[in-house]
Order: sequence, then C-alpha cells, then structure tokens
Amino acid sequence: MDIKEIVKEENLVYKKSMVLTDKEMHYCPGCTHGVVHKLIAEVIDEMGIQEKTIGVAPVGCAVFAYDYLHIDWQEAAHGRAPAVATGVKRLLPDKMVFSYQGDGDLAAIGTAETIHACNRGENIVMVFINNGIYGMTGGQMAPTTLKGMKASTCPFGREPQQDGNPLKITELLAQLPGTSYVTRHSCHTAAAVRKTKKALRKAFENQQQKKGTSLVEVVSTCSSGWKMTPAKANDWMVENMFPFYPLGDLKDE
Repeated sequence: MDIKEIVKEENLVYKKSMVLTDKEMHYCPGCTHGVVHKLIAEVIDEMGIQEKTIGVAPVGCAVFAYDYLHIDWQEAAHGRAPAVATGVKRLLPDKMVFSYQGDGDLAAIGTAETIHACNRGENIVMVFINNGIYGMTGGQMAPTTLKGMKASTCPFGREPQQDGNPLKITELLAQLPGTSYVTRHSCHTAAAVRKTKKALRKAFENQQQKKGTSLVEVVSTCSSGWKMTPAKANDWMVENMFPFYPLGDLKDE
C-alpha cells in the first residue's frame, strides 16, 4: 500500500496534538506529568483555544510545562501561580487561563494564594498534581505526605505529633463559595486517563461559561522521590494514596 494511503485522515488511529511541542520529555520513568501535559494539549486542541490560552507555571517539576505545550506561558514565583493567573485573567478576560501546580507549591508555600483565589471565585482553571512529596528538590515531606509515609525529611515516616497531619486541600477548597467544580482523578490506567481528560475539558468549559474557579487534582506517583519502580509506585498509590485521597467529584455546580 502506498504510504499516502496509510496516512490519510480516515486511516489514522492516533495523531499527536499540535499543541504538544516536538521536544522530548525529560521526566522520570513513570512520572504522571507527561500524561497530564498530553491531556491538556488534547483538550486545548479539541476546543480550538490554542491561540487564546495562557498557562501559569511556578517552581517545581511543574515549571517545565512551558517546554512541552505550545501556548503562551507566564512563569510565577513558588506558590504564586493563582495570584499571577488572577492578574492575567482580569487584564485579559477573553483569554483561557490556567495554573499548573504541584502539591508542594499549591498546598504549601502557595496555600494562601490558592485559598483566596478560590474563595474569590476567580474564573480560572487550576490543575493540581499531587504526588505527596516534593519531587524536584529532593523528596522532602510535603503537606500532602501521608501518615507513616517516608520522605527525605522524615526518613522513618511522617509522625503527626511532630510533623502535623496531611492536608486535604482539595476538600477544603470544595467548601469555598467561589469554586464551581472541584474533582480528583488519576492517570494510572487507561480508563482513569479518559476520566481525567473529561474532567479537564469540563473545567475549561466552565471557564468559558464564567462559572468561577475549577480545580482538577490528579493523584500522581513520584517514582524517584518514592524510591520505587514505576509499576510498584502505581500499586503503592492505589493501595495508600487513594484511600486517603479518594477519586471523584467533590463539587459540581
């Protein structure tokens, strides 16, 4: 068969989104960031909003998103993405604005910015990658680190009396009047990936409809920080992360 016949549109099973750049991703094997990048790119592509979308990425592994998504980007200081996204959206209300943040950013140094943006109901999307650890900086304990979970700063496991309790920031944000859609998903199976993409699409559509803040949490692995193989990290996430961070919608208005 002629190669031109093979690449006809009706013969394509999958085509890489044009929103994804051609740069090879550098993330560790098993990292969820690359999957979520792909999903965001597909949603932007399918909605036809590439030229009007602005992403805001802070410090951490999340900062590298600008290398892989061919949209306009604004970097922010650690934890300040919701504040920067607020400014961008208010100055350019016709743009589609989203922040892309890890748990050490959104739920730690950026807690105040996150809570107040959600409480005000800023018409933005927040994408929250929760792997229960500081991934980029050396595997330190984060606010989302589980009880008994080991990290470089709590090598014997998180002890609540000394280290405090894990923070369920997503449940907290769901209680605020400014949030319209708060949901939690994962990307550990093909079915889970499809659900996460559907949630991201809904969050962006909510912004188009000016419903207020939408937050999509993705419970994720960090094979390097957890000191596990990708397969074992997936299993550990299902057995330990999901019971504490259950998947599903927390708020949908």
